[in-house]
Amino acid sequence: MDDKTLCGTPADAGRRDFLRGAAGLAAGAGLMAMVPPGVRSGAWAAGSDAPEKKEVRIGFIPLTDCASVVMAAVNKFDEKYGIKIIASKEASWAAVRDKLVNGELDAAHVLYGLVYGVQLGIGGPKKDMAILMTLNNNGQAISLSNQLKDKGATDGAGLARLIAKKEKEYTFAQTFPTGTHAMWLYYWLAANGINPMKDVKVITVPPPQMVANMRVGNMDGFCVGEPWNNRAIVDNIGFTAVTTQDIWVDHPEKVLGTTAEFVQKYPNTARAMTAAVLEAGRWIDASKSNIFKTAETIAQKSYVNTDMDVIQERLLGRYKNGLGKSWDDKNQMKFFNDGAVNFPYLSDGMWFMTQHRRWGLLKEDPDYLAVAKKVNRIDVYKQAAEAVGAGLPKSDMRSHKLIDGVAWDGKDPKKYAASFKINAA
Repeated sequence: MDDKTLCGTPADAGRRDFLRGAAGLAAGAGLMAMVPPGVRSGAWAAGSDAPEKKEVRIGFIPLTDCASVVMAAVNKFDEKYGIKIIASKEASWAAVRDKLVNGELDAAHVLYGLVYGVQLGIGGPKKDMAILMTLNNNGQAISLSNQLKDKGATDGAGLARLIAKKEKEYTFAQTFPTGTHAMWLYYWLAANGINPMKDVKVITVPPPQMVANMRVGNMDGFCVGEPWNNRAIVDNIGFTAVTTQDIWVDHPEKVLGTTAEFVQKYPNTARAMTAAVLEAGRWIDASKSNIFKTAETIAQKSYVNTDMDVIQERLLGRYKNGLGKSWDDKNQMKFFNDGAVNFPYLSDGMWFMTQHRRWGLLKEDPDYLAVAKKVNRIDVYKQAAEAVGAGLPKSDMRSHKLIDGVAWDGKDPKKYAASFKINAA
């Protein structure tokens, strides 16, 4: 952002590597790379590469990280690429899945792991899918109820001690069985010695219904995207135990997802959609004033439908945990970060499959790399990034160390998936 610096941080080092890689890849991008992005996008919109479908219906769930899809339409970045985005508010991730599969939606702001679940036929119908780009990094959290706070469970270790007493069955909610929030919840619980498959009960609740359900005691905690964790604090029913950026700095989160069939039938439209949303993400991240405008826009009833301040605080990285701690989080939700957010890394897709295997959603190891290459449409993304002038990384893979100290680099996914002591076995 314009008034923040990440100098010296791991995130900044990763971004520098990303930008150095962009320079190398740009050299081989061909003649199109020499054409100014505005001229190139205009040619695509008017010439032989024009979008085959001029109007696209993109689904979204009321969450802060739907912002780049919404702002692509509101700020008319879509028009620049010869399309019109119709942002369609959906009630649940299951509805998003079903409407993607049956073609009611052309694309969606969607959970990374949901797309892989459909691809692999777990948690619903099986259909070949496509991820066009990553929409955001970071910006989710795990909230616990004030009743747990009263029992001394204010962090993972305290929760583990409470659950070990076996006084009652504790219930936790995620938003979709193969989705990101389920994986963050399971990973965090397991990192604290709690087996999510055996030691607690886990239920599925749509994101906008989380706070209301915890208010009436249907669960003791949940993992969801913003603004619903901050809403739980504002409404005085819960607190933030951990943010997902504490679990994995700059983790992949929502994606622009569609079906493989859509990309095959409408390749120019897929590229145009991706470029428009990329531009919107860059615009959001460019300044605080743009963040203010984004929060004001998506707070409206037709989008997230909550108070602007509840969205804005954590979008700016201004965190309070509901326990008296406040901090400025340099790893808050990011939509562009000089392009480092959006590349559909093969290793990111593979990671979700390793966790599906770990927790018994997959009964056998898939060909992790082959599936990721099929789903993550790096070819489409590179064309869109070229049109927008976004950087490209040096590699299709990246490495990270998560909250438990275990490193992930995508090199041996089968071994990685089998390495965790706490699993569904």
